[in-house]
Parts: sequence; structure tokens; C-alpha cells
Amino acid sequence: MNLPMKKARGFTLIEVMMRAQSFMMDLANRQQQYLLDARTYALDASFVTTLGATTPTTVATYYTLTVTPAAATTPPTFTIHAAPFVAGPQGVDGELTLDNVGSKQRNDPGLGLVPW
Repeated sequence: MNLPMKKARGFTLIEVMMRAQSFMMDLANRQQQYLLDARTYALDASFVTTLGATTPTTVATYYTLTVTPAAATTPPTFTIHAAPFVAGPQGVDGELTLDNVGSKQRNDPGLGLVPW
């Protein structure tokens, strides 16, 4: 018996999280290039635009992106945060972080900080 296949629509929650992680890695690469040019990381509220990037709709729909610290440090550092919208389907996944040394973590509500 052949059952008709359903037409795929949209993204799964895992695919959305993977896209957020991929975009965060792209931003981290851009931060390193920015550091070479400006001698500091892009730490302003509009750091994505400062780095010449645009947040993909698939990421912006589910996550808020921020960067810390708010001011330059010595030595220069950054941590990119992707916080899921609490009311959205990604809300239970916890915040994703990626820092200037490449440490990738997810703040799992049940397990605490775990690598991604």
C-alpha cells in the first residue's frame, strides 16, 4: 500500500537551532575580521549591522541576538548570545552562546551549560 507523502513545509525546531548556530559562527568570523581592522570587537547594540550582516528571518523569528560585554575590554573579548523567545517553540531550548575563543554552549533548563 502506497501512502501519499506529505509536502514538507517550513523548518523543524532542530533546523532552526542549527541555522542560529551557523549564523552565530558566521558572526564570530566577522568579529575576528573586525578586530583586525578596528582593533576592537563590534560590541554595540546593532553589532550584526556593524559587522555587515543581516539576521536571517528564520533566526530572527525565534531568537534575539546580543553581544557582551557592552564596552571594550583588555584583552578584547566577546560573547554572542542567541536567546530564544520564551513564548515561542524554541523557548525550552535555552540560550545559545559563542565566545571569542570558540566556546559554544547552550544553557539547557534541565542540565545547565552543555556544549553544542
